[in-house]
Amino acid sequence: MTQTTFEDRPPHTDRVNAYDEQHLAVYLRLLMAEEEGADWREVVQVIFGLDPAQDLTRAKTVHESHLARAHWMTEAGFRHLLEPRMQ
Repeated sequence: MTQTTFEDRPPHTDRVNAYDEQHLAVYLRLLMAEEEGADWREVVQVIFGLDPAQDLTRAKTVHESHLARAHWMTEAGFRHLLEPRMQ
């Protein structure tokens, strides 16, 4: 699987943005891992390629911020994906 580039924190906007669209699969994987009760340290290694033992603070920030955005997508963001797009 090809690694997707990512920011430490997804851009926080009131609407779905290009970053969100590029990272939908990441968001889904995070939500599934959470549902399965996976350890966040393993999740951040598998999904983001980060080693929490090397940089615990960054790894935790990346995991928590992307998981929060994934939850936002399930609560509000998905509505924007259903709207017609202007060409």
